[in-house]
Amino acid sequence: MLSWRLLVSAILVPSLIGLFYADQATGRAASLLLIFCGLVAVRNSWELTDLLRVRNLNPSFPITAVLSLLVIASAWAHTRFEAGTQQPALASLGWITAAMTLGFLVLLAYEAWQYQEPGKSMESLGANLLTLMYAGVLLAVTAQLRWFPSHETGYFALASMIICVKSGDTFAYAFGRLWGRRKMAPKLSPGKTGMGLVGAIVGSLLGAWLWLTFAGNLFSSAPKAADLHVVLAYGFTVGMAGLIGDLCESLIKRDVQKKDSAALMPGFGGLLDLVDSPLFAGPVALAWWILMPPAL
Repeated sequence: MLSWRLLVSAILVPSLIGLFYADQATGRAASLLLIFCGLVAVRNSWELTDLLRVRNLNPSFPITAVLSLLVIASAWAHTRFEAGTQQPALASLGWITAAMTLGFLVLLAYEAWQYQEPGKSMESLGANLLTLMYAGVLLAVTAQLRWFPSHETGYFALASMIICVKSGDTFAYAFGRLWGRRKMAPKLSPGKTGMGLVGAIVGSLLGAWLWLTFAGNLFSSAPKAADLHVVLAYGFTVGMAGLIGDLCESLIKRDVQKKDSAALMPGFGGLLDLVDSPLFAGPVALAWWILMPPAL
């Protein structure tokens, strides 16, 4: 299983890097990233609505997919309507909030329109809202790293989050397999161990430090890492957010009594199983880059 995970990672990681490199050439519009995020949002909507279709939950894939695409599109609104803003990420949060509010109104009206009998509407409304937030809003907020601190170097910020989270995931898996004995959350995620938590911390700190310290020269503005304590605090909090995101997706799967979100790839489960950590860590990383940048 480990060898298969490494093989798939060896394909996915270069492909993602290639996409980011090509999207960088599109400038502020980030059109390739928009297409990519739209596809991810639709796939995540399908996996979540399929996952949540239990008990009295009856989420709608078509409506949540359309609303998730609307939220994703709103995250790019600043590229068209706010061309002069100094902080496009902050401008986008207003557009995202507006799209999210509209989505809530649509979902509420949708449940009222299809009401038949007591006992199902609120459950389905909750499932649809969860899908919209998870598939659309978290991804839209995370995508704002693409323009922060500027569209020329946005991938420096975005990659710092991805590398931090995935380094933590890799080290957690390795430490857990090699030395893991005591379960960290046996009821929620039986495979996670205390040594896996140690590995996640080590991997996140190492990944953040290496990228922020040495990768700046890959970009024209050559950003430099901030003070070491800021870099390490960034790595720790973003890495822990990624770990919590993994546990939160486990919460959803355990509650509906399913092992994987979908059979996308052997050894990885569904797309949600791949992006759960970055989706949770993305807003945390964005807050860092806005309030206390780990690189300047």
